[in-house]
Amino acid sequence: MPVLASLNPLPYIMAHFPAIGLFALLVLGGLGLPFPEDATLILCGIFIATGIVRPAAGLIASYAGLMSMDIFLFHIGKKYGTKVTANKRFRKILNQERLLKLEQKFSKWGMFFLLLGRQLVGLRAQLFLVCGTLNMPYIRFIAADMASAVLTMAIMVGIGYAGGHSINAFSRNIHRIGDAAVALLVVFTFFYFFYKYIKRGRTPG
Repeated sequence: MPVLASLNPLPYIMAHFPAIGLFALLVLGGLGLPFPEDATLILCGIFIATGIVRPAAGLIASYAGLMSMDIFLFHIGKKYGTKVTANKRFRKILNQERLLKLEQKFSKWGMFFLLLGRQLVGLRAQLFLVCGTLNMPYIRFIAADMASAVLTMAIMVGIGYAGGHSINAFSRNIHRIGDAAVALLVVFTFFYFFYKYIKRGRTPG
């Protein structure tokens, strides 16, 4: 194994165990590393469309990655309550002012706010922490989040799947495109020299 792969095993995992790689990207993204959730789900759709990963394996791994990090953040909020905003690590996600605003939203919209809010980039982690600070029952949170995560995956994986099919179609037809380009070049060259010949014949000599 190359030295780089031994220092950073993620590329190796993605190449040889793509389902595990998708799970790892979602977990690392949930921990704050630069692996956006939506981008990883779109990648899952591309992997499925291009045959890199089997549909069941890719979807299960991605869903497990989503839920594990959602529950982790919920647990942190539940364990520390409003003190989570004083934590050096988590106050970057949720400060006191933001906490109060989101609590007001929950009091007004209830679980409907979680179902829709989860679809908004940048709001998800805050929502999960707030659900914990509100001391929401585990079962209630998990049930709502499972339903919401299905919608998120349907949208993002669907986008990736459609894009992956486009890549496949382009790959299958690339030789036809090349043949057409060569044919056009031959025709253009023929007419160019034919035009030069006719023009030369009309020139007084």
